[in-house]
Amino acid sequence: MRRIGVSLYLSKSTFEEDQAYLDLARTYGFTRIFTSLLEIEGDTTEVINKYKRTIDYGNSIGMETILDISPGLFKQLDIGYDDLSFFKELGAAGLRLDLGFTGLEEAMMTKNPYGLKIEVNMSSGTKYIDNIMSYHPNTDYLCASHNFYPQKYTGISQAHFEETTACFNKHRLTTAAFVTSQVGQLGPWPVQTGLCTLESHRELDIQTQVTHYRLMGTIDDLIIGNAYASEAELKSMSEAFFSKHPLLPVEPLLDLSAIEKKILFDETHIFRGDRSEYLIRSTATRVKYKAEDFPVREVKPIEKGAVIIGSNDFGQYKGETQIALSSLENKGERNVVGKIKQEAIFLLDDLKPWSSFCLAE
Repeated sequence: MRRIGVSLYLSKSTFEEDQAYLDLARTYGFTRIFTSLLEIEGDTTEVINKYKRTIDYGNSIGMETILDISPGLFKQLDIGYDDLSFFKELGAAGLRLDLGFTGLEEAMMTKNPYGLKIEVNMSSGTKYIDNIMSYHPNTDYLCASHNFYPQKYTGISQAHFEETTACFNKHRLTTAAFVTSQVGQLGPWPVQTGLCTLESHRELDIQTQVTHYRLMGTIDDLIIGNAYASEAELKSMSEAFFSKHPLLPVEPLLDLSAIEKKILFDETHIFRGDRSEYLIRSTATRVKYKAEDFPVREVKPIEKGAVIIGSNDFGQYKGETQIALSSLENKGERNVVGKIKQEAIFLLDDLKPWSSFCLAE
Protein backbone atom coordinates (compact mmCIF):
# COMPACT_ATOMS: atom_id res chain seq x y z
CA MET A 1 0.00 0.00 0.00
CA ARG A 2 1.43 3.35 -1.07
CA ARG A 3 1.37 6.08 1.58
CA ILE A 4 2.15 9.73 2.19
CA GLY A 5 3.69 11.17 5.32
CA VAL A 6 4.87 14.24 7.22
CA SER A 7 7.95 14.96 9.31
CA LEU A 8 8.12 16.27 12.88
CA TYR A 9 11.06 17.76 14.76
CA LEU A 10 10.17 17.30 18.39
CA SER A 11 13.14 19.18 19.85
CA LYS A 12 11.91 22.33 18.09
CA SER A 13 8.15 22.11 18.57
CA THR A 14 5.42 21.69 21.15
CA PHE A 15 3.09 18.74 21.45
CA GLU A 16 0.13 21.00 20.71
CA GLU A 17 1.67 22.25 17.45
CA ASP A 18 2.47 18.74 16.32
CA GLN A 19 -0.93 17.42 17.33
CA ALA A 20 -2.72 20.09 15.27
CA TYR A 21 -0.48 19.35 12.26
CA LEU A 22 -1.09 15.60 12.49
CA ASP A 23 -4.84 16.13 12.76
CA LEU A 24 -4.80 18.29 9.64
CA ALA A 25 -2.56 15.90 7.69
CA ARG A 26 -4.70 12.91 8.61
CA THR A 27 -7.78 14.54 7.08
CA TYR A 28 -5.95 14.49 3.73
CA GLY A 29 -4.95 10.83 3.93
CA PHE A 30 -1.46 11.09 5.45
CA THR A 31 -0.58 7.96 7.43
CA ARG A 32 3.21 8.14 7.97
CA ILE A 33 5.31 10.16 10.40
CA PHE A 34 9.06 10.63 10.08
CA THR A 35 11.03 11.95 13.03
CA SER A 36 14.67 11.86 14.13
CA LEU A 37 16.16 10.46 17.32
CA LEU A 38 19.81 10.41 16.31
CA GLU A 39 20.95 11.34 19.81
CA ILE A 40 19.37 12.49 23.05
CA GLU A 41 20.37 15.88 24.43
CA GLY A 42 19.29 16.91 27.91
CA ASP A 43 17.20 14.89 30.32
CA THR A 44 16.79 11.42 28.80
CA THR A 45 13.50 10.65 30.55
CA GLU A 46 11.97 13.98 29.54
CA VAL A 47 12.99 13.53 25.89
CA ILE A 48 11.72 9.96 25.73
CA ASN A 49 8.40 10.90 27.30
CA LYS A 50 7.92 13.68 24.74
CA TYR A 51 8.57 11.26 21.87
CA LYS A 52 6.28 8.64 23.34
CA ARG A 53 3.42 11.11 23.79
CA THR A 54 3.61 12.27 20.19
CA ILE A 55 4.07 8.77 18.75
CA ASP A 56 1.15 7.46 20.81
CA TYR A 57 -1.04 10.26 19.52
CA GLY A 58 -0.07 9.47 15.95
CA ASN A 59 -0.93 5.82 16.52
CA SER A 60 -4.32 6.82 17.93
CA ILE A 61 -5.28 8.53 14.66
CA GLY A 62 -3.82 5.88 12.37
CA MET A 63 -0.40 7.41 11.66
CA GLU A 64 2.67 5.19 12.04
CA THR A 65 6.00 6.64 13.10
CA ILE A 66 9.39 5.61 11.70
CA LEU A 67 12.24 6.81 13.93
CA ASP A 68 15.46 7.94 12.25
CA ILE A 69 18.27 6.62 14.44
CA SER A 70 22.05 6.09 14.33
CA PRO A 71 24.40 3.50 15.80
CA GLY A 72 25.43 6.20 18.28
CA LEU A 73 21.98 6.13 19.86
CA PHE A 74 22.33 2.40 20.53
CA LYS A 75 25.53 3.16 22.43
CA GLN A 76 24.05 6.14 24.25
CA LEU A 77 21.08 4.11 25.52
CA ASP A 78 23.08 0.89 25.91
CA ILE A 79 20.78 -0.96 23.49
CA GLY A 80 21.82 -3.93 21.40
CA TYR A 81 20.58 -4.47 17.86
CA ASP A 82 19.26 -7.85 19.07
CA ASP A 83 16.87 -6.21 21.57
CA LEU A 84 14.60 -3.55 20.10
CA SER A 85 12.09 -3.55 22.98
CA PHE A 86 12.92 0.10 23.76
CA PHE A 87 11.53 1.22 20.39
CA LYS A 88 8.47 -0.98 20.75
CA GLU A 89 7.74 0.62 24.12
CA LEU A 90 8.07 4.06 22.49
CA GLY A 91 5.26 3.02 20.16
CA ALA A 92 7.30 3.27 16.95
CA ALA A 93 6.31 1.24 13.89
CA GLY A 94 9.90 0.98 12.75
CA LEU A 95 13.44 2.30 12.69
CA ARG A 96 15.25 4.12 9.91
CA LEU A 97 18.97 3.47 10.07
CA ASP A 98 20.58 6.78 9.14
CA LEU A 99 23.95 5.01 9.22
CA GLY A 100 23.94 1.28 8.76
CA PHE A 101 25.76 -1.59 10.39
CA THR A 102 27.55 -4.40 8.55
CA GLY A 103 24.56 -6.03 6.87
CA LEU A 104 24.24 -8.92 9.30
CA GLU A 105 22.82 -6.67 12.02
CA GLU A 106 20.20 -5.21 9.67
CA ALA A 107 19.14 -8.68 8.57
CA MET A 108 18.83 -9.87 12.16
CA MET A 109 16.88 -6.76 13.14
CA THR A 110 14.20 -7.60 10.54
CA LYS A 111 13.51 -10.75 12.57
CA ASN A 112 12.70 -8.87 15.77
CA PRO A 113 9.71 -10.28 17.73
CA TYR A 114 7.85 -6.95 17.79
CA GLY A 115 7.15 -6.60 14.07
CA LEU A 116 9.20 -3.40 13.86
CA LYS A 117 10.06 -2.39 10.32
CA ILE A 118 13.72 -1.77 9.51
CA GLU A 119 14.14 1.02 6.97
CA VAL A 120 17.57 1.40 5.38
CA ASN A 121 19.20 4.29 3.52
CA MET A 122 18.88 4.23 -0.29
CA SER A 123 21.07 7.19 -1.25
CA SER A 124 24.65 6.05 -0.65
CA GLY A 125 25.31 4.48 -4.04
CA THR A 126 27.06 1.37 -2.67
CA LYS A 127 26.15 -2.33 -2.73
CA TYR A 128 24.77 -1.93 0.79
CA ILE A 129 21.39 -3.52 0.09
CA ASP A 130 22.95 -6.48 -1.73
CA ASN A 131 25.09 -7.08 1.34
CA ILE A 132 22.04 -7.05 3.62
CA MET A 133 20.19 -9.41 1.30
CA SER A 134 23.10 -11.87 1.43
CA TYR A 135 22.25 -12.40 5.11
CA HIS A 136 18.64 -13.42 4.25
CA PRO A 137 16.57 -10.76 6.03
CA ASN A 138 12.83 -11.05 6.53
CA THR A 139 11.83 -8.80 3.66
CA ASP A 140 8.32 -8.40 5.08
CA TYR A 141 9.95 -6.08 7.61
CA LEU A 142 12.67 -4.55 5.45
CA CYS A 143 12.04 -1.29 3.61
CA ALA A 144 14.13 1.64 2.36
CA SER A 145 14.11 5.41 1.96
CA HIS A 146 16.27 8.06 0.37
CA ASN A 147 17.89 10.89 2.32
CA PHE A 148 16.77 14.49 2.24
CA TYR A 149 19.19 17.39 1.71
CA PRO A 150 18.81 20.77 3.44
CA GLN A 151 21.66 22.53 1.62
CA LYS A 152 20.93 23.92 -1.82
CA TYR A 153 22.77 22.12 -4.64
CA THR A 154 23.42 18.99 -2.52
CA GLY A 155 20.31 16.97 -3.33
CA ILE A 156 20.94 13.90 -5.45
CA SER A 157 20.90 14.03 -9.22
CA GLN A 158 18.29 12.36 -11.40
CA ALA A 159 20.86 9.88 -12.71
CA HIS A 160 22.08 8.92 -9.22
CA PHE A 161 18.49 8.62 -8.01
CA GLU A 162 17.58 6.24 -10.83
CA GLU A 163 20.72 4.14 -10.35
CA THR A 164 20.38 3.75 -6.58
CA THR A 165 16.62 3.24 -6.63
CA ALA A 166 16.98 0.43 -9.17
CA CYS A 167 19.23 -1.42 -6.71
CA PHE A 168 16.37 -1.53 -4.22
CA ASN A 169 13.54 -2.06 -6.70
CA LYS A 170 15.14 -5.30 -7.89
CA HIS A 171 14.60 -6.72 -4.39
CA ARG A 172 10.94 -5.58 -4.43
CA LEU A 173 11.29 -3.58 -1.23
CA THR A 174 8.90 -0.79 -0.24
CA THR A 175 10.66 2.49 -1.00
CA ALA A 176 10.25 6.10 0.12
CA ALA A 177 11.60 9.54 -0.79
CA PHE A 178 11.16 13.12 0.41
CA VAL A 179 9.45 16.11 -1.14
CA THR A 180 9.70 19.62 0.26
CA SER A 181 7.20 22.21 1.40
CA GLN A 182 7.84 25.74 0.13
CA VAL A 183 6.70 27.27 3.44
CA GLY A 184 8.00 24.83 6.08
CA GLN A 185 10.80 26.20 8.26
CA LEU A 186 11.50 23.29 10.61
CA GLY A 187 14.15 20.67 9.97
CA PRO A 188 16.84 18.85 11.92
CA TRP A 189 19.61 21.43 11.33
CA PRO A 190 19.99 25.23 11.48
CA VAL A 191 20.85 25.57 7.78
CA GLN A 192 17.93 24.60 5.59
CA THR A 193 16.68 25.51 2.13
CA GLY A 194 13.95 22.93 1.75
CA LEU A 195 14.23 19.23 2.54
CA CYS A 196 13.95 17.19 -0.65
CA THR A 197 15.64 14.09 -2.05
CA LEU A 198 16.08 15.30 -5.65
CA GLU A 199 17.88 18.61 -6.10
CA SER A 200 15.70 19.40 -9.11
CA HIS A 201 12.65 19.45 -6.83
CA ARG A 202 13.91 22.06 -4.37
CA GLU A 203 11.94 25.03 -5.66
CA LEU A 204 9.02 23.22 -7.29
CA ASP A 205 5.48 23.23 -5.95
CA ILE A 206 4.57 20.06 -4.13
CA GLN A 207 2.06 18.82 -6.73
CA THR A 208 4.75 18.84 -9.41
CA GLN A 209 7.21 17.00 -7.17
CA VAL A 210 4.65 14.30 -6.36
CA THR A 211 3.56 13.93 -9.98
CA HIS A 212 7.18 13.48 -11.05
CA TYR A 213 7.64 10.60 -8.61
CA ARG A 214 4.35 9.14 -9.75
CA LEU A 215 5.34 9.21 -13.41
CA MET A 216 8.72 7.61 -12.62
CA GLY A 217 6.89 4.82 -10.80
CA THR A 218 9.84 3.63 -8.70
CA ILE A 219 8.95 5.03 -5.24
CA ASP A 220 6.08 3.82 -3.06
CA ASP A 221 5.81 6.34 -0.21
CA LEU A 222 6.41 10.09 -0.23
CA ILE A 223 7.12 12.17 2.86
CA ILE A 224 7.25 15.95 3.29
CA GLY A 225 10.73 16.54 4.68
CA ASN A 226 10.20 19.87 6.43
CA ALA A 227 7.51 21.14 8.77
CA TYR A 228 5.04 22.59 8.71
CA ALA A 229 3.53 22.31 5.23
CA SER A 230 0.53 24.54 4.58
CA GLU A 231 -2.95 23.11 4.36
CA ALA A 232 -2.98 23.98 0.65
CA GLU A 233 0.20 21.90 0.18
CA LEU A 234 -1.20 18.96 2.16
CA LYS A 235 -4.34 19.04 0.02
CA SER A 236 -2.39 19.39 -3.23
CA MET A 237 -0.03 16.53 -2.35
CA SER A 238 -2.93 14.27 -1.42
CA GLU A 239 -4.77 15.00 -4.68
CA ALA A 240 -1.65 14.45 -6.79
CA PHE A 241 -0.75 11.21 -4.99
CA PHE A 242 -4.18 9.57 -4.71
CA SER A 243 -5.80 10.74 -7.96
CA LYS A 244 -6.64 7.91 -10.34
CA HIS A 245 -4.53 9.53 -13.04
CA PRO A 246 -1.44 11.78 -12.95
CA LEU A 247 -2.29 15.48 -12.90
CA LEU A 248 -0.62 17.93 -15.28
CA PRO A 249 -1.16 21.58 -14.24
CA VAL A 250 -2.46 23.82 -17.01
CA GLU A 251 -2.71 27.60 -17.24
CA PRO A 252 -5.75 28.01 -19.53
CA LEU A 253 -6.78 30.98 -21.62
CA LEU A 254 -9.22 33.21 -19.79
CA ASP A 255 -11.89 33.11 -22.52
CA LEU A 256 -12.30 29.37 -22.98
CA SER A 257 -15.69 28.20 -24.16
CA ALA A 258 -17.69 25.78 -22.02
CA ILE A 259 -16.88 22.92 -24.39
CA GLU A 260 -13.15 23.73 -24.37
CA LYS A 261 -13.15 23.71 -20.55
CA LYS A 262 -15.01 20.42 -20.56
CA ILE A 263 -12.50 18.82 -22.92
CA LEU A 264 -9.52 20.03 -20.93
CA PHE A 265 -10.63 19.49 -17.36
CA ASP A 266 -13.48 16.97 -17.33
CA GLU A 267 -11.98 14.32 -19.57
CA THR A 268 -9.44 11.60 -18.81
CA HIS A 269 -6.84 11.80 -21.56
CA ILE A 270 -4.82 8.91 -22.99
CA PHE A 271 -1.45 9.43 -24.63
CA ARG A 272 -1.86 7.80 -28.05
CA GLY A 273 0.58 4.91 -28.37
CA ASP A 274 2.00 5.54 -31.84
CA ARG A 275 3.90 8.44 -30.42
CA SER A 276 5.27 11.45 -32.26
CA GLU A 277 8.35 13.34 -31.16
CA TYR A 278 6.36 16.57 -31.61
CA LEU A 279 3.01 15.96 -29.91
CA ILE A 280 1.16 14.08 -27.21
CA ARG A 281 -2.19 13.21 -28.81
CA SER A 282 -5.40 12.49 -26.94
CA THR A 283 -7.63 11.48 -29.83
CA ALA A 284 -10.84 10.35 -28.13
CA THR A 285 -12.06 13.93 -27.75
CA ARG A 286 -12.28 14.40 -31.51
CA VAL A 287 -14.75 11.51 -31.67
CA LYS A 288 -16.78 12.47 -28.62
CA TYR A 289 -17.05 16.14 -29.61
CA LYS A 290 -17.05 15.89 -33.42
CA ALA A 291 -20.38 17.72 -33.66
CA GLU A 292 -19.18 20.69 -31.59
CA ASP A 293 -18.02 24.03 -32.96
CA PHE A 294 -14.35 25.02 -32.59
CA PRO A 295 -13.91 28.38 -34.38
CA VAL A 296 -10.35 29.31 -35.30
CA ARG A 297 -8.84 31.33 -32.47
CA GLU A 298 -6.10 33.92 -32.80
CA VAL A 299 -3.25 32.04 -34.43
CA LYS A 300 -0.42 31.76 -31.92
CA PRO A 301 3.02 30.19 -32.18
CA ILE A 302 3.23 26.76 -30.59
CA GLU A 303 5.99 26.08 -28.07
CA LYS A 304 6.72 23.05 -25.88
CA GLY A 305 3.98 22.71 -23.30
CA ALA A 306 1.26 24.38 -25.38
CA VAL A 307 -2.15 22.74 -24.95
CA ILE A 308 -4.07 22.50 -28.19
CA ILE A 309 -7.56 21.64 -29.42
CA GLY A 310 -8.08 21.08 -33.14
CA SER A 311 -10.12 23.87 -34.77
CA ASN A 312 -12.90 23.66 -37.36
CA ASP A 313 -10.17 23.99 -40.02
CA PHE A 314 -8.53 20.72 -38.96
CA GLY A 315 -10.85 18.36 -40.86
CA GLN A 316 -11.21 14.96 -39.19
CA TYR A 317 -8.87 16.13 -36.40
CA LYS A 318 -11.28 18.82 -35.20
CA GLY A 319 -11.65 18.51 -31.39
CA GLU A 320 -8.50 16.45 -30.89
CA THR A 321 -6.52 17.38 -27.75
CA GLN A 322 -2.76 17.73 -28.10
CA ILE A 323 0.21 18.88 -26.05
CA ALA A 324 3.27 20.17 -27.89
CA LEU A 325 6.60 18.46 -27.15
CA SER A 326 8.55 21.01 -29.20
CA SER A 327 8.02 24.22 -31.16
CA LEU A 328 5.66 23.83 -34.15
CA GLU A 329 4.33 26.00 -36.93
CA ASN A 330 0.65 26.90 -36.69
CA LYS A 331 -1.51 27.83 -39.66
CA GLY A 332 -4.75 28.07 -37.68
CA GLU A 333 -5.71 24.42 -37.60
CA ARG A 334 -4.53 24.16 -33.99
CA ASN A 335 -6.13 26.37 -31.36
CA VAL A 336 -3.75 27.07 -28.46
CA VAL A 337 -6.07 27.02 -25.43
CA GLY A 338 -3.50 27.02 -22.63
CA LYS A 339 -0.07 25.83 -21.58
CA ILE A 340 1.40 23.40 -19.11
CA LYS A 341 2.67 25.32 -16.08
CA GLN A 342 6.27 26.30 -16.86
CA GLU A 343 7.91 24.42 -13.96
CA ALA A 344 5.96 21.27 -14.82
CA ILE A 345 6.79 21.06 -18.53
CA PHE A 346 9.59 18.58 -17.79
CA LEU A 347 6.92 16.09 -16.65
CA LEU A 348 5.96 15.59 -20.30
CA ASP A 349 9.25 13.75 -20.81
CA ASP A 350 8.19 11.09 -18.27
CA LEU A 351 4.69 10.53 -19.67
CA LYS A 352 4.56 7.13 -21.38
CA PRO A 353 2.55 6.19 -24.50
CA TRP A 354 -0.83 4.66 -23.64
CA SER A 355 -0.68 6.16 -20.15
CA SER A 356 -3.65 8.14 -18.89
CA PHE A 357 -3.51 11.62 -17.40
CA CYS A 358 -5.76 14.51 -16.40
CA LEU A 359 -5.26 18.22 -16.84
CA ALA A 360 -5.69 20.30 -13.68
CA GLU A 361 -6.47 24.00 -13.74
